Amino acid sequence: MDIATPNQPTNKSKKSTFHAISTNLTFWVLIAIIAGVLLGHFSPENGVKMEIVGKTFVDIIKLFIAPIIFLTIVLGISGMGNLRKVGRIGVKALVYFEVVSTVSLAIGIGVAYFFQPGKIDKSGLALQDASKYTDHASESFSWLQFFLSNLTLQVLLAAIVCGIALNFYDKREQTILVLERFSKFVFLGLKYVMYLAPIGAFGGMAYTIGKFGLATLIPLGKLMLCVYITMALFVFLVLGAILKYYKISILSILKFIKEELLLVLGTSSSEAALPSIMIKLERMGCSKSVVGLVIPTGYSFNLDGTSIYLSMAVIFLAQLYDVHLSFMEILSVIGILMITSKGAAGVTGSGFIVLASTLTAIHKIPVEGLAFLLGVDKFMSEARAITNIIGNTVATIIVSKTERDFTELNLEPVSE
Repeated sequence: MDIATPNQPTNKSKKSTFHAISTNLTFWVLIAIIAGVLLGHFSPENGVKMEIVGKTFVDIIKLFIAPIIFLTIVLGISGMGNLRKVGRIGVKALVYFEVVSTVSLAIGIGVAYFFQPGKIDKSGLALQDASKYTDHASESFSWLQFFLSNLTLQVLLAAIVCGIALNFYDKREQTILVLERFSKFVFLGLKYVMYLAPIGAFGGMAYTIGKFGLATLIPLGKLMLCVYITMALFVFLVLGAILKYYKISILSILKFIKEELLLVLGTSSSEAALPSIMIKLERMGCSKSVVGLVIPTGYSFNLDGTSIYLSMAVIFLAQLYDVHLSFMEILSVIGILMITSKGAAGVTGSGFIVLASTLTAIHKIPVEGLAFLLGVDKFMSEARAITNIIGNTVATIIVSKTERDFTELNLEPVSE
Protein backbone atom coordinates (compact mmCIF):
# COMPACT_ATOMS: atom_id res chain seq x y z
CA MET A 1 0.00 0.00 0.00
CA ASP A 2 1.39 3.40 -1.01
CA ILE A 3 1.85 5.89 1.78
CA ALA A 4 1.89 9.54 0.72
CA THR A 5 4.60 11.72 2.21
CA PRO A 6 4.28 15.52 2.74
CA ASN A 7 6.41 16.09 -0.37
CA GLN A 8 4.54 13.53 -2.45
CA PRO A 9 0.90 14.55 -3.11
CA THR A 10 -1.60 11.77 -3.60
CA ASN A 11 -3.48 11.19 -6.85
CA LYS A 12 -6.57 12.49 -5.06
CA SER A 13 -4.92 15.82 -4.25
CA LYS A 14 -3.65 16.11 -7.83
CA LYS A 15 -7.13 15.36 -9.11
CA SER A 16 -8.72 17.90 -6.76
CA THR A 17 -6.21 20.58 -7.84
CA PHE A 18 -6.92 19.87 -11.51
CA HIS A 19 -10.66 19.92 -10.84
CA ALA A 20 -10.40 23.24 -8.96
CA ILE A 21 -8.51 24.85 -11.86
CA SER A 22 -10.60 23.37 -14.66
CA THR A 23 -13.87 24.42 -13.03
CA ASN A 24 -12.63 27.93 -12.14
CA LEU A 25 -14.37 30.61 -14.21
CA THR A 26 -11.39 32.97 -13.86
CA PHE A 27 -9.12 30.39 -15.48
CA TRP A 28 -11.38 29.99 -18.50
CA VAL A 29 -11.88 33.75 -18.90
CA LEU A 30 -8.08 34.20 -18.93
CA ILE A 31 -7.67 31.40 -21.50
CA ALA A 32 -10.43 33.00 -23.60
CA ILE A 33 -8.71 36.41 -23.51
CA ILE A 34 -5.41 34.87 -24.66
CA ALA A 35 -7.23 32.96 -27.43
CA GLY A 36 -8.98 36.19 -28.50
CA VAL A 37 -5.66 38.04 -28.73
CA LEU A 38 -4.14 35.25 -30.84
CA LEU A 39 -7.13 35.08 -33.20
CA GLY A 40 -7.29 38.86 -33.62
CA HIS A 41 -3.56 39.12 -34.28
CA PHE A 42 -3.08 36.19 -36.66
CA SER A 43 -6.50 36.30 -38.36
CA PRO A 44 -7.81 39.89 -38.13
CA GLU A 45 -10.75 39.25 -40.48
CA ASN A 46 -12.10 36.44 -38.30
CA GLY A 47 -11.29 38.45 -35.18
CA VAL A 48 -13.47 41.34 -36.35
CA LYS A 49 -16.32 38.90 -36.99
CA MET A 50 -16.26 38.01 -33.29
CA GLU A 51 -17.66 41.45 -32.39
CA ILE A 52 -21.18 40.04 -32.34
CA VAL A 53 -20.13 37.41 -29.77
CA GLY A 54 -18.71 39.92 -27.27
CA LYS A 55 -21.47 42.44 -27.90
CA THR A 56 -24.24 39.86 -27.44
CA PHE A 57 -22.81 38.73 -24.10
CA VAL A 58 -22.61 42.33 -22.79
CA ASP A 59 -26.16 42.97 -24.05
CA ILE A 60 -27.42 39.89 -22.15
CA ILE A 61 -25.70 41.06 -18.97
CA LYS A 62 -27.25 44.51 -19.40
CA LEU A 63 -30.70 42.89 -19.24
CA PHE A 64 -29.97 42.00 -15.62
CA ILE A 65 -28.66 45.43 -14.58
CA ALA A 66 -32.01 47.23 -14.24
CA PRO A 67 -33.87 44.51 -12.25
CA ILE A 68 -30.87 43.85 -9.99
CA ILE A 69 -30.39 47.55 -9.18
CA PHE A 70 -34.14 48.03 -8.65
CA LEU A 71 -34.60 44.99 -6.42
CA THR A 72 -31.43 45.57 -4.40
CA ILE A 73 -32.30 49.20 -3.65
CA VAL A 74 -36.00 48.63 -2.94
CA LEU A 75 -35.27 45.71 -0.61
CA GLY A 76 -32.39 47.58 0.98
CA ILE A 77 -34.38 50.75 1.72
CA SER A 78 -37.55 48.95 2.80
CA GLY A 79 -35.52 46.70 5.07
CA MET A 80 -33.58 49.62 6.51
CA GLY A 81 -36.61 51.32 8.03
CA ASN A 82 -34.66 54.57 8.39
CA LEU A 83 -35.15 57.11 5.62
CA ARG A 84 -32.64 59.52 7.13
CA LYS A 85 -30.01 56.85 6.65
CA VAL A 86 -30.85 56.64 2.95
CA GLY A 87 -30.19 60.36 2.55
CA ARG A 88 -27.03 60.17 4.64
CA ILE A 89 -25.61 57.32 2.55
CA GLY A 90 -26.40 59.21 -0.66
CA VAL A 91 -24.71 62.41 0.53
CA LYS A 92 -21.63 60.52 1.77
CA ALA A 93 -21.33 58.68 -1.53
CA LEU A 94 -21.61 61.85 -3.65
CA VAL A 95 -19.08 63.75 -1.51
CA TYR A 96 -16.66 60.81 -1.70
CA PHE A 97 -17.15 60.56 -5.47
CA GLU A 98 -16.42 64.23 -6.06
CA VAL A 99 -13.31 64.31 -3.86
CA VAL A 100 -11.77 61.14 -5.30
CA SER A 101 -12.70 62.05 -8.91
CA THR A 102 -11.01 65.44 -8.47
CA VAL A 103 -7.88 63.71 -7.13
CA SER A 104 -7.89 61.39 -10.16
CA LEU A 105 -8.16 64.37 -12.53
CA ALA A 106 -5.20 66.06 -10.83
CA ILE A 107 -3.12 62.86 -10.96
CA GLY A 108 -3.82 62.46 -14.68
CA ILE A 109 -2.66 66.00 -15.39
CA GLY A 110 0.39 65.64 -13.12
CA VAL A 111 1.62 62.42 -14.75
CA ALA A 112 1.00 63.82 -18.25
CA TYR A 113 3.19 66.84 -17.47
CA PHE A 114 5.89 64.65 -15.93
CA PHE A 115 6.16 62.09 -18.77
CA GLN A 116 5.05 64.44 -21.59
CA PRO A 117 3.50 61.76 -23.86
CA GLY A 118 2.47 64.42 -26.40
CA LYS A 119 6.05 65.42 -27.22
CA ILE A 120 6.11 63.34 -30.39
CA ASP A 121 5.95 63.99 -34.13
CA LYS A 122 2.25 64.05 -34.99
CA SER A 123 2.96 63.71 -38.72
CA GLY A 124 3.61 59.99 -38.15
CA LEU A 125 0.29 59.37 -36.40
CA ALA A 126 -2.68 57.78 -38.14
CA LEU A 127 -5.74 60.00 -38.53
CA GLN A 128 -9.29 58.70 -38.16
CA ASP A 129 -12.64 60.35 -38.71
CA ALA A 130 -13.63 62.17 -35.51
CA SER A 131 -16.45 64.23 -37.04
CA LYS A 132 -19.23 62.38 -35.19
CA TYR A 133 -17.70 63.67 -31.95
CA THR A 134 -16.39 67.07 -33.00
CA ASP A 135 -19.70 68.01 -34.67
CA HIS A 136 -21.32 68.09 -31.22
CA ALA A 137 -18.41 69.76 -29.46
CA SER A 138 -20.08 73.16 -29.18
CA GLU A 139 -23.14 71.74 -27.41
CA SER A 140 -23.18 72.58 -23.70
CA PHE A 141 -23.45 69.85 -21.09
CA SER A 142 -27.05 69.07 -20.21
CA TRP A 143 -27.96 67.35 -16.94
CA LEU A 144 -31.41 66.57 -18.36
CA GLN A 145 -29.91 64.85 -21.41
CA PHE A 146 -27.46 63.03 -19.13
CA PHE A 147 -30.35 61.70 -17.04
CA LEU A 148 -32.50 60.75 -20.06
CA SER A 149 -29.63 58.81 -21.68
CA ASN A 150 -28.59 57.01 -18.48
CA LEU A 151 -30.81 54.00 -17.73
CA THR A 152 -28.89 53.16 -14.55
CA LEU A 153 -29.65 56.59 -13.10
CA GLN A 154 -33.33 56.35 -14.06
CA VAL A 155 -33.69 52.93 -12.40
CA LEU A 156 -31.82 54.24 -9.34
CA LEU A 157 -34.27 57.12 -8.91
CA ALA A 158 -37.34 54.90 -9.48
CA ALA A 159 -36.04 52.34 -6.98
CA ILE A 160 -35.39 54.96 -4.29
CA VAL A 161 -38.93 56.33 -4.69
CA CYS A 162 -40.45 52.83 -4.58
CA GLY A 163 -38.30 51.82 -1.60
CA ILE A 164 -39.39 54.88 0.37
CA ALA A 165 -43.05 54.40 -0.61
CA LEU A 166 -42.92 50.74 0.43
CA ASN A 167 -42.06 51.79 4.00
CA PHE A 168 -45.51 53.42 4.24
CA TYR A 169 -47.43 50.59 2.53
CA ASP A 170 -49.82 48.49 4.66
CA LYS A 171 -48.84 45.23 2.96
CA ARG A 172 -45.14 45.94 3.18
CA GLU A 173 -44.13 42.50 4.52
CA GLN A 174 -46.01 40.56 1.83
CA THR A 175 -44.59 42.78 -0.91
CA ILE A 176 -41.04 42.29 0.39
CA LEU A 177 -41.49 38.50 0.34
CA VAL A 178 -42.61 38.60 -3.31
CA LEU A 179 -39.69 40.86 -4.26
CA GLU A 180 -37.20 38.61 -2.43
CA ARG A 181 -38.45 35.55 -4.34
CA PHE A 182 -38.17 37.42 -7.62
CA SER A 183 -34.69 38.64 -6.62
CA LYS A 184 -33.51 35.05 -6.04
CA PHE A 185 -34.84 34.10 -9.48
CA VAL A 186 -33.00 37.01 -11.16
CA PHE A 187 -29.71 36.25 -9.41
CA LEU A 188 -30.01 32.55 -10.28
CA GLY A 189 -30.47 33.50 -13.94
CA LEU A 190 -27.40 35.75 -13.73
CA LYS A 191 -25.36 32.90 -12.25
CA TYR A 192 -26.05 30.71 -15.28
CA VAL A 193 -25.43 33.55 -17.76
CA MET A 194 -22.03 34.19 -16.16
CA TYR A 195 -20.92 30.74 -17.34
CA LEU A 196 -20.85 32.35 -20.80
CA ALA A 197 -18.27 34.92 -19.61
CA PRO A 198 -15.30 33.21 -21.33
CA ILE A 199 -17.16 33.32 -24.66
CA GLY A 200 -17.96 37.01 -24.19
CA ALA A 201 -14.37 37.83 -23.21
CA PHE A 202 -13.05 35.91 -26.22
CA GLY A 203 -15.32 37.77 -28.64
CA GLY A 204 -14.55 41.19 -27.18
CA MET A 205 -10.78 40.73 -27.20
CA ALA A 206 -10.66 39.09 -30.65
CA TYR A 207 -12.62 42.02 -32.12
CA THR A 208 -10.42 44.66 -30.47
CA ILE A 209 -7.15 43.12 -31.66
CA GLY A 210 -8.53 42.22 -35.09
CA LYS A 211 -10.07 45.65 -35.71
CA PHE A 212 -7.31 47.92 -34.44
CA GLY A 213 -4.24 45.65 -34.45
CA LEU A 214 -1.33 45.58 -32.05
CA ALA A 215 0.72 47.68 -34.51
CA THR A 216 -1.46 50.72 -33.80
CA LEU A 217 -0.07 50.79 -30.26
CA ILE A 218 3.45 51.74 -31.34
CA PRO A 219 2.99 55.42 -32.39
CA LEU A 220 1.00 56.28 -29.28
CA GLY A 221 2.69 53.72 -27.03
CA LYS A 222 4.04 56.45 -24.74
CA LEU A 223 0.53 57.77 -24.09
CA MET A 224 -0.80 54.26 -23.46
CA LEU A 225 2.03 53.51 -21.07
CA CYS A 226 1.38 56.75 -19.19
CA VAL A 227 -2.34 55.96 -18.91
CA TYR A 228 -1.71 52.46 -17.53
CA ILE A 229 0.98 53.71 -15.12
CA THR A 230 -1.34 56.45 -13.87
CA MET A 231 -4.23 54.03 -13.37
CA ALA A 232 -1.94 51.72 -11.39
CA LEU A 233 -0.65 54.62 -9.24
CA PHE A 234 -4.20 55.71 -8.53
CA VAL A 235 -5.39 52.22 -7.58
CA PHE A 236 -2.42 51.20 -5.41
CA LEU A 237 -1.44 54.55 -3.91
CA VAL A 238 -4.67 56.57 -3.63
CA LEU A 239 -7.29 53.84 -3.24
CA GLY A 240 -4.76 51.63 -1.43
CA ALA A 241 -4.08 54.40 1.12
CA ILE A 242 -7.82 54.99 1.67
CA LEU A 243 -8.37 51.28 2.33
CA LYS A 244 -5.27 51.03 4.53
CA TYR A 245 -6.75 53.70 6.80
CA TYR A 246 -9.59 51.25 7.43
CA LYS A 247 -7.09 48.36 7.82
CA ILE A 248 -8.02 46.68 4.53
CA SER A 249 -5.51 45.55 1.90
CA ILE A 250 -6.09 46.67 -1.69
CA LEU A 251 -4.48 43.41 -2.87
CA SER A 252 -7.04 41.33 -0.96
CA ILE A 253 -9.86 43.29 -2.61
CA LEU A 254 -8.37 42.86 -6.09
CA LYS A 255 -7.91 39.15 -5.50
CA PHE A 256 -11.53 38.80 -4.38
CA ILE A 257 -12.91 40.53 -7.51
CA LYS A 258 -10.42 39.04 -9.99
CA GLU A 259 -13.19 37.36 -12.02
CA GLU A 260 -14.92 40.70 -12.57
CA LEU A 261 -11.63 42.41 -13.47
CA LEU A 262 -10.83 39.78 -16.10
CA LEU A 263 -14.37 40.03 -17.48
CA VAL A 264 -13.99 43.80 -17.81
CA LEU A 265 -10.58 43.31 -19.46
CA GLY A 266 -12.05 40.96 -22.04
CA THR A 267 -15.21 42.92 -22.84
CA SER A 268 -13.86 46.50 -22.33
CA SER A 269 -17.09 47.22 -20.44
CA SER A 270 -17.40 47.82 -16.70
CA GLU A 271 -21.18 47.32 -17.10
CA ALA A 272 -20.54 43.63 -17.86
CA ALA A 273 -19.41 43.15 -14.26
CA LEU A 274 -21.94 45.45 -12.54
CA PRO A 275 -24.44 42.75 -11.44
CA SER A 276 -21.77 40.33 -10.20
CA ILE A 277 -19.78 43.03 -8.37
CA MET A 278 -22.93 43.87 -6.38
CA ILE A 279 -23.17 40.22 -5.34
CA LYS A 280 -19.48 40.16 -4.40
CA LEU A 281 -19.76 43.31 -2.28
CA GLU A 282 -22.65 41.85 -0.27
CA ARG A 283 -20.59 38.68 0.13
CA MET A 284 -17.69 40.77 1.43
CA GLY A 285 -19.89 42.08 4.22
CA CYS A 286 -21.31 45.34 2.85
CA SER A 287 -25.03 45.79 3.51
CA LYS A 288 -27.60 45.43 0.74
CA SER A 289 -28.78 49.02 1.21
CA VAL A 290 -25.29 50.54 0.84
CA VAL A 291 -24.43 48.35 -2.15
CA GLY A 292 -27.73 49.18 -3.81
CA LEU A 293 -27.28 52.94 -3.40
CA VAL A 294 -23.53 53.38 -3.93
CA ILE A 295 -22.76 51.09 -6.90
CA PRO A 296 -25.45 52.37 -9.33
CA THR A 297 -24.70 55.98 -8.35
CA GLY A 298 -20.99 55.33 -8.74
CA TYR A 299 -21.44 53.98 -12.25
CA SER A 300 -22.81 57.42 -13.15
CA PHE A 301 -20.77 59.76 -10.94
CA ASN A 302 -17.60 57.94 -9.89
CA LEU A 303 -15.68 57.20 -13.09
CA ASP A 304 -12.14 57.49 -11.74
CA GLY A 305 -10.50 55.76 -14.71
CA THR A 306 -12.40 57.90 -17.20
CA SER A 307 -11.47 61.06 -15.29
CA ILE A 308 -7.77 60.14 -15.39
CA TYR A 309 -7.92 59.42 -19.13
CA LEU A 310 -9.81 62.61 -20.00
CA SER A 311 -7.39 64.85 -18.10
CA MET A 312 -4.36 63.10 -19.62
CA ALA A 313 -5.87 63.32 -23.11
CA VAL A 314 -6.32 67.10 -22.81
CA ILE A 315 -2.68 67.61 -21.76
CA PHE A 316 -1.50 65.12 -24.42
CA LEU A 317 -3.21 67.11 -27.19
CA ALA A 318 -1.90 70.39 -25.76
CA GLN A 319 1.64 68.99 -25.93
CA LEU A 320 1.03 67.53 -29.40
CA TYR A 321 0.08 70.98 -30.75
CA ASP A 322 2.67 72.86 -28.62
CA VAL A 323 -0.09 74.74 -26.78
CA HIS A 324 1.04 76.19 -23.46
CA LEU A 325 -1.58 76.08 -20.70
CA SER A 326 -1.23 78.47 -17.76
CA PHE A 327 -1.83 77.31 -14.19
CA MET A 328 -5.26 78.97 -14.20
CA GLU A 329 -6.12 77.24 -17.48
CA ILE A 330 -5.13 73.89 -15.98
CA LEU A 331 -7.42 74.59 -13.02
CA SER A 332 -10.14 75.46 -15.56
CA VAL A 333 -9.60 72.09 -17.26
CA ILE A 334 -10.04 70.31 -13.91
CA GLY A 335 -13.13 72.39 -13.14
CA ILE A 336 -14.73 71.72 -16.53
CA LEU A 337 -13.95 67.98 -16.38
CA MET A 338 -15.36 67.76 -12.84
CA ILE A 339 -18.73 68.50 -14.43
CA THR A 340 -18.47 67.12 -17.97
CA SER A 341 -16.83 63.82 -16.95
CA LYS A 342 -20.09 62.89 -15.23
CA GLY A 343 -21.63 62.75 -18.70
CA ALA A 344 -19.22 60.04 -19.82
CA ALA A 345 -21.38 57.27 -18.39
CA GLY A 346 -23.79 54.93 -20.08
CA VAL A 347 -23.37 55.97 -23.73
CA THR A 348 -20.81 54.47 -26.09
CA GLY A 349 -18.37 57.10 -27.36
CA SER A 350 -19.59 59.65 -24.84
CA GLY A 351 -16.04 60.01 -23.49
CA PHE A 352 -14.98 61.54 -26.81
CA ILE A 353 -17.99 63.85 -26.82
CA VAL A 354 -17.03 65.01 -23.31
CA LEU A 355 -13.43 65.50 -24.44
CA ALA A 356 -14.57 67.45 -27.50
CA SER A 357 -16.79 69.75 -25.43
CA THR A 358 -13.96 70.33 -22.93
CA LEU A 359 -11.49 71.27 -25.69
CA THR A 360 -14.06 73.64 -27.17
CA ALA A 361 -14.54 75.34 -23.79
CA ILE A 362 -10.78 75.91 -23.45
CA HIS A 363 -10.56 77.59 -26.91
CA LYS A 364 -6.84 76.82 -27.29
CA ILE A 365 -6.45 73.15 -28.30
CA PRO A 366 -7.73 72.04 -31.75
CA VAL A 367 -10.73 69.72 -31.37
CA GLU A 368 -9.59 67.91 -34.52
CA GLY A 369 -6.80 66.38 -32.41
CA LEU A 370 -9.30 63.73 -31.31
CA ALA A 371 -8.68 62.04 -34.67
CA PHE A 372 -5.22 61.01 -33.41
CA LEU A 373 -6.68 59.24 -30.36
CA LEU A 374 -9.45 57.18 -31.96
CA GLY A 375 -7.27 54.27 -33.14
CA VAL A 376 -5.59 53.62 -29.80
CA ASP A 377 -8.54 54.52 -27.55
CA LYS A 378 -9.96 50.99 -27.59
CA PHE A 379 -6.78 49.67 -25.98
CA MET A 380 -7.08 52.18 -23.16
CA SER A 381 -10.77 51.51 -22.52
CA GLU A 382 -9.83 48.36 -20.60
CA ALA A 383 -7.70 50.39 -18.16
CA ARG A 384 -10.51 52.95 -17.74
CA ALA A 385 -13.17 50.30 -17.15
CA ILE A 386 -11.03 48.30 -14.69
CA THR A 387 -10.14 51.45 -12.72
CA ASN A 388 -13.80 52.51 -12.68
CA ILE A 389 -14.96 49.21 -11.22
CA ILE A 390 -12.17 49.13 -8.61
CA GLY A 391 -12.99 52.72 -7.65
CA ASN A 392 -16.67 51.91 -7.13
CA THR A 393 -15.84 48.76 -5.19
CA VAL A 394 -13.63 50.76 -2.81
CA ALA A 395 -16.26 53.52 -2.52
CA THR A 396 -18.91 51.01 -1.44
CA ILE A 397 -16.61 49.49 1.19
CA ILE A 398 -15.67 52.93 2.55
CA VAL A 399 -19.30 54.10 2.81
CA SER A 400 -20.19 50.80 4.52
CA LYS A 401 -17.34 51.33 6.97
CA THR A 402 -18.32 54.91 7.78
CA GLU A 403 -21.94 53.85 8.24
CA ARG A 404 -20.90 50.97 10.50
CA ASP A 405 -23.32 49.00 8.35
CA PHE A 406 -21.33 45.91 7.54
CA THR A 407 -20.38 42.56 8.96
CA GLU A 408 -16.69 41.71 9.29
CA LEU A 409 -15.37 41.85 5.73
CA ASN A 410 -15.31 38.33 4.30
CA LEU A 411 -12.74 38.07 1.51
CA GLU A 412 -12.71 34.30 1.32
CA PRO A 413 -13.83 32.80 -2.01
CA VAL A 414 -17.18 31.03 -1.97
CA SER A 415 -17.46 27.77 -3.84
CA GLU A 416 -20.35 27.64 -6.22
